[in-house]
Amino acid sequence: MEKWKCSICGYVYDPQYGDPDNGVAAGTAFENVPEDWVCPVCGAGKDSFEKE
Repeated sequence: MEKWKCSICGYVYDPQYGDPDNGVAAGTAFENVPEDWVCPVCGAGKDSFEKE
């Protein structure tokens, strides 16, 4: 699965780990992350992420 990087702060969403602290289980592809999810570092929306 592909990693996605926040264009604002550089946080990398890695599907292998997900974002369990914010309700996204490990193994969740970025495409399946809820639309209202935000970057856990800077709060940017999902649309601020780019494929790494």
